[in-house]
Amino acid sequence: MSSKTLTATGDAPVFYDDGGHHPEQSTLFGFWMYLMSDCLVFAVLFATYAVLGRSYAAGPSGADLFELPLVAVNTGLLLLSSITYGFAMISMQHGRQKHLLAWLAVTLLFGLGFLSIELFEFTSLIHEGAGPSRSAFLSSFFTLVGTHGLHVTFGSIWLVTLMVQVTRFGLTRENKRRLVCLSMFWHFLDVVWIGVFTFVYLMGTL
Repeated sequence: MSSKTLTATGDAPVFYDDGGHHPEQSTLFGFWMYLMSDCLVFAVLFATYAVLGRSYAAGPSGADLFELPLVAVNTGLLLLSSITYGFAMISMQHGRQKHLLAWLAVTLLFGLGFLSIELFEFTSLIHEGAGPSRSAFLSSFFTLVGTHGLHVTFGSIWLVTLMVQVTRFGLTRENKRRLVCLSMFWHFLDVVWIGVFTFVYLMGTL
């Protein structure tokens, strides 16, 4: 709990906050609120896919298009990236900046690998004539999976930015708070992808 200092300035007292922890708590609370709003966005996209996911318009279905081995490799990359980010957080807690940066770099490589495979899948589908305009099923598929991919892209850019900030300014309290926020975001993307893998890819091939 923060304390306040009282000083006299004429008729009215003025209070100065000594810093405390309220800004940090407010930041984390605000980020939790953002994640909850993002949950609603993905819930709408999942619901849309549930409604349109069988509307093939005489076109290919998920069983015709999805390559589960490739998607499984992609899922493994994203899950591994969460593990390596966990190691980065452990290094941060112990003040090991070099280890932190190394684990963040590995996490970034896994994230970029995930995005590369997803882009390969999208370009392959479009090349086969199974683009988002082919059917309602493909429109909802590209929207859901593409939105997740955009989040991973944003997370990767954020990760690079934090690596630069940690390199320049060290493990300051502000950088630690940002790393915690990115940790929540990255693990959130993992949870969403597990839903995508199960609901879209596995059920789509049945």
